[in-house]
Amino acid sequence: MNEAKKKKTETYVVVSRDGSMSALGAFFVYLISGLFLGVGFWVARNKFAVDLVSDPSLTLFLLWSIEFPVVAIVYSFLRKAPEKCSWSKAVGRSILGLISGAFMNALGAIALGAPVGMQYVSKTIHWSFLMSVFTFLPATAVFGASWTDWHRAFASMKPIGNIEYMIVIPAYGAIVGGWFGAWPMPLDWGRPWQEWPICVCYGAIGGCIVGQILSLSLMFLFRKHKNLKVA
Repeated sequence: MNEAKKKKTETYVVVSRDGSMSALGAFFVYLISGLFLGVGFWVARNKFAVDLVSDPSLTLFLLWSIEFPVVAIVYSFLRKAPEKCSWSKAVGRSILGLISGAFMNALGAIALGAPVGMQYVSKTIHWSFLMSVFTFLPATAVFGASWTDWHRAFASMKPIGNIEYMIVIPAYGAIVGGWFGAWPMPLDWGRPWQEWPICVCYGAIGGCIVGQILSLSLMFLFRKHKNLKVA
């Protein structure tokens, strides 16, 4: 009876002693980050009376500045080799990851045709920071400067364990979603949401959410498959 109770407790554990993450734990991480993203939209709408269409720069700034500390704090608890890397160090490298990721996202957007001009500088900067929160920040908090982990998870697309699934799949989801979101920009519809980077931002957020749902589905699927093999 004690063994059964112990097994049941381990099933619902969020983070085990070996650093692995349960699907339930991943769900709560996504839920927390999603709630604070919603808080960002709420603050923009109710405290500043703006949105992505009326004032993209301010809205994007509010989104990433509210979302960033939450993501950095939560994912720093999931860092690799915690005996060698303290939580505060993981948070510190998350800040570097945010900045470097924003730089890479800005370069990538410009290379793919994002408009260049003084009226777009602020929009591009804040969009890049939000994209960095979705893509670079979680991986930097967990992997640090481990090129082996970065290459295996992102370049080779061979993530190992639930934590890496919850990092890689939403990140690719945000990138793919942003790419699809850019499609309406050149169309002659004359809608205000077609301006850079409004539709791209909506696409990235939607793609990230789809990636989170997909990663959770894979976690449950692999867990079920593992249980069947054990049985």
